[in-house]
Amino acid sequence: MLPFQKKLTNGFFAVLSLPATGVGFSFSTQVAVLSWILSTKYNLHIEDVAIVWLAGPLSGVIMQPVVGMISDKNWFWGGRRKPFIIVGGILSALMFMALLKLDVISRLMGMQSVFIVAVIVALLLDISINVTFNPARSIIADVTPAGKQRTRGYAWMQAISGSFSIGAYFISIVFGNIVLLYVAAVLVFLFSIVPLLFIKEPRVLESTDRNTKAGKSSMRKTIKTLLPLYGFIAYGVFVIVDKFITANALTAYQVPFMYACIALTLLIGVYVIYSGQKRLSPENEFQKMLLAHSFTWLGLQTMFVMIFFYVQQVIVPGLNLENTVANSFSSFSSGKEQTGDSSAGNILSLGFLILNFVAAILPVVILEPLAKRIGKRKTYSAALAFLVMGFGYLYIWGRGEWNFYFGMFLCGIGWSAVISIVFAIMSEKVDAGKMGLYMSLFNFSIVFPSMMTIGVSRIVNESADPSILFLVAFSSLLLSFIFWLFVKESSKASYAG
Repeated sequence: MLPFQKKLTNGFFAVLSLPATGVGFSFSTQVAVLSWILSTKYNLHIEDVAIVWLAGPLSGVIMQPVVGMISDKNWFWGGRRKPFIIVGGILSALMFMALLKLDVISRLMGMQSVFIVAVIVALLLDISINVTFNPARSIIADVTPAGKQRTRGYAWMQAISGSFSIGAYFISIVFGNIVLLYVAAVLVFLFSIVPLLFIKEPRVLESTDRNTKAGKSSMRKTIKTLLPLYGFIAYGVFVIVDKFITANALTAYQVPFMYACIALTLLIGVYVIYSGQKRLSPENEFQKMLLAHSFTWLGLQTMFVMIFFYVQQVIVPGLNLENTVANSFSSFSSGKEQTGDSSAGNILSLGFLILNFVAAILPVVILEPLAKRIGKRKTYSAALAFLVMGFGYLYIWGRGEWNFYFGMFLCGIGWSAVISIVFAIMSEKVDAGKMGLYMSLFNFSIVFPSMMTIGVSRIVNESADPSILFLVAFSSLLLSFIFWLFVKESSKASYAG
């Protein structure tokens, strides 16, 4: 173990953050590029793009728990998490290169439509992100003690990751999305290998579960733990059957079934909260976190998938493209006249640059000190309130370029907590000997709600007002904020086994 790891210096936390930064850069590149390149270069429709985005949740359902359990129990290639970070990083780099050549790949495979190849490449890209996602975050918990140092680790993770995400959107605006794909391929590859040379993982994870041996998990108990997600899981199964088994025969029932699943989730949520009021338990606390976080990601994924179409159809038509702020950067660097499609991409990238700029600064400067004073959960809820306000602002006033940027600024305050402090809260409520497994289960509250964007995209596509996507996001985040109020502040004694 190197001295800077023993002393937990700022330099160590910076190096420790780089694998997660690679994952974050992959995700930022995906958000900036995927909908844009599929709709403008390959001419896919909004619902087809939503199906391509579905590849991520589908791969996450399988990959995340498998990787989590294997990495908890096994040691090879000099680590527990390292092998998965390396493999995932290499695959991500390859898939970014493949996105540039979907038409060439489809011709080589003898396929007339690029759609199937796009789904395959997106699936492999998301598999690579899912393979890396949990280990890159779990390794932070593995090598830091619970409490202030772990919170510090996740705050540093978001500060470094957020800074590079800003760079991703800056590259997108100034040099274009094609250049961004090349940069992402190189950077993700390097960040998945080089930092691991300086980090030593513990061979044995200390179990904090008082009732079971470390590493042993009951499938029945795991299924029970996922109770708050049953509604989202039911909809996920419905989507898989509709898209991949019955060839869209059930599409007419897509939206009504989505409403039914949301209603079921709310009923289960009330039951989980009521049970917690009667008898508080570590399992119940974890379930409340799953419930609250699931609605966070229903709103966020709705934005990620459809916001490009909102910018393209609502903001750009009302602009003078020569006087657009986002275009000034791109026009200056390239000397080219900007089109409607490129303007939409530039505005979207500048909006996400603002969001990630805020998210990069807040964790270390504000969230970490505030969490020490009032607690992590209260700090997280306060930040989440700004995400609610941001989506509300975008729904009412987001049609102008400057108003769009201000709405993204508000959302950035909440986003800073969603991808940093929430992992510190979760990691202190579960058995350290099963960190990979519980990190995977927690990420199910991201995966299954993301699948519901298929139904939301249908609502938005059929609506005369594309801004309804922000109404959906606002409503979802408001529910999440309310549910988070019932999560108790973390204590060293609270662990889910």
